[in-house]
Amino acid sequence: MKLVHYFDYKSPYAYLAQEATFALAERAGADLEVWPYSLHIPDFLGSAEVDAEGQVVSQNRNEHQWRRVRYSYMDCRREANRRGLTIRGPRKIFDSTCSHVGFLWAKEQGGGFRAYHETVYEKFWRRELDIEDPEAIEGTLAASGVEVRGFRDYLGHDGPRRLEVVKQEAEATGVFGVPGYLVGDELFWGAERLDRVAERLGV
Repeated sequence: MKLVHYFDYKSPYAYLAQEATFALAERAGADLEVWPYSLHIPDFLGSAEVDAEGQVVSQNRNEHQWRRVRYSYMDCRREANRRGLTIRGPRKIFDSTCSHVGFLWAKEQGGGFRAYHETVYEKFWRRELDIEDPEAIEGTLAASGVEVRGFRDYLGHDGPRRLEVVKQEAEATGVFGVPGYLVGDELFWGAERLDRVAERLGV
């Protein structure tokens, strides 16, 4: 059975779901398809930017949104600490397009996407990788064993178009957030629904 999974590198909840997602697919013998889904966070959480000391330098959030953001990062750090992972809140809301195009490129090269995928997540949440920087993404691809000749052209042309097609296809099935899962035509949202995903996969 096919399991389709959607992620966004700037989602801490999606980061925390990766290990369990791959483990479930392996346990179930599922045909796992992994695709990027670029969230536009200001639409539902507003936006903010902080300096190196953590002081807010610009923002467009109401108090409800601030409470939700603060809780989300506290909750994710709490879970990450249990697993020995690091989650440091980004200083701004990143555009994950470049890193997602990098993921699509890695898939199209026929190998290395898992190493790239895991490296981007780990380094981004340690604040060691700028996912908007083409040079940094190209370097991550190369370090992950992915051929990079032609990547810059792909990033400037076919890649963003392909990413938009992936998004449109996802939204046509009802996808609106990450981590998202499709088993057949049944949609599940959130890592807390992995038990239900497992049931649908028969494990």
